[in-house]
Amino acid sequence: MRAPLLSTAGTIAARELGSYFRSPAGWIILALYLFLTGIIFALSTLSPGSIASLRDVFAVSGWLLLPIAPAITMRLIADELKSGTIEPLLAAPVSSAALVLGKFAGAFGFMAALFVPTVAHAAILFNISDPKPDFGPILAGYLCLTLVGSMYLSIGLLASCVTNNSTLAFMTSFFAILAFLFAGAGAQFVPEALTSPLLSLAIGPRIGDFSRGVIDTSHIAFFVSLSALCLLLCVCVMEWRRWR
Repeated sequence: MRAPLLSTAGTIAARELGSYFRSPAGWIILALYLFLTGIIFALSTLSPGSIASLRDVFAVSGWLLLPIAPAITMRLIADELKSGTIEPLLAAPVSSAALVLGKFAGAFGFMAALFVPTVAHAAILFNISDPKPDFGPILAGYLCLTLVGSMYLSIGLLASCVTNNSTLAFMTSFFAILAFLFAGAGAQFVPEALTSPLLSLAIGPRIGDFSRGVIDTSHIAFFVSLSALCLLLCVCVMEWRRWR
């Protein structure tokens, strides 16, 4: 009899989240993200005469997370496959859905931990600017970070499910995410019949709307749906591995 989905996923998530903070790689990823966001904040937001807003930081969030999310997810399943520890895990009374949700939740928890220190940027901005920045666009920006990060993590987890090589998982998810970032620019180089589908997959304009404080439900649905699709595919891959 399989264990309850949520309790099993929670146990796996707690183990994965703790593993990030017990390894040097986790702290390197954390330092890299804070370094990149700090540079953008210092150069664009703190420059004299600039508007009191974190818009520039949020506008480039898609690019800032490009190397971060694959680094977070590349070992989640790939290392289990490489070391052989996935076999007893699949043989245990743990559903594939619980395994995938637990791995994703652990990665998401670590990503959320990356965002927490950046609240200091907003605090600094409120203290030094006059007039004070609007609170709405800042909330929209953090919603954007959450949605984009979730999509990136789900893509990275799917890449980690299909290979036992963590480096290959990193590169696969990196270029898959890069394709979404360049989809809008690439639309002008494809036949007209493909222009509309490519533009609908572009995430740059969606991120731009969030950074300006515009919360469009169609953008939310896009990121949530794509994340859910990738997680569903992860479950299918793990089920295939279980019954192979």
